[in-house]
Formats: sequence, C-alpha cells, structure tokens
Amino acid sequence: MACTSRLIRLGDSGLTVADPAEDVRGRKAVDRDGEEIGKIDDLFVDEQERRVRFLELQSGGFLGLGGETRLVPVDAVTDIDDDHVYVGESRERIHGSRPYEPSLAEERSYWEEAYGYYGAAPYWGLGYAYPLYPFARRPTEREPDRPA
Repeated sequence: MACTSRLIRLGDSGLTVADPAEDVRGRKAVDRDGEEIGKIDDLFVDEQERRVRFLELQSGGFLGLGGETRLVPVDAVTDIDDDHVYVGESRERIHGSRPYEPSLAEERSYWEEAYGYYGAAPYWGLGYAYPLYPFARRPTEREPDRPA
C-alpha cells in the first residue's frame, strides 16, 4: 500500500472524533514507568482513511511558552483511561525523538523517520494492522453545532 494521503491535525480539520469520550486531546501522557511526560495537544489523522496515526505531545515550558512538541505513533500507546494516555516508552526515549517540525510534515520521509524511531511499521507498509484499541473509531465530519 502506498502512502497516498497526507496527515492533518485534527484540530485544523473539519473532523472530530465520533465518540467525544474517546477524544484524548488534553489528557496527560504517561511513560512506561508511570511518569507524566506532557499532555496530548492534538491528533494527526490520515486524511483519506480518517484514522488517528500520531499523537501530538506537548511537554515542558511554562504557561504554554517554551514547550516542545513531539509526535508519538498510536502504535506506541499501551492504554488510555479518563485522564491519561499511556505510552510504552521511557521519558528519555520519547524526549529523545525529533521535535515536531510543521514545515516538514508534507514529506513522507519525515513520517517514516517518526515511525522508525519507535520501531513501528508505517501505516502504508505491507501487512500493517491498525491498533484495535484505543483508536479504532474513525473521526467524522464535524457537526455544525458541536465544537471540536
């Protein structure tokens, strides 16, 4: 399968998560050792298939300034509860990944590098299986009277 669609930020699109209870934006991200590593600021969605592919993780900074943004593939998520998203990597490993660079987001090599860093197969690769939980639902068109 070729990578034919691009990834877009859910917050910048006309899409929303079908079940608001499954929208993880704003939840704290926790590493495999139970340490808080930041918060989920947004989700990157495959524009064509409408599936979440990456979490946008915001960490550091003070009052929203000086923080760093990293992308974590959904394949690295091990669990989700009402307040947290659990990532199966250490804090050091996550913070060692390349910071998000919007200017490179149109390049396939950028996404390949992000998947490779976490040892995950890219979604366009042969035999890729989408995680059944927690991101099995597809975002839908945003309802006009319902905020993102």
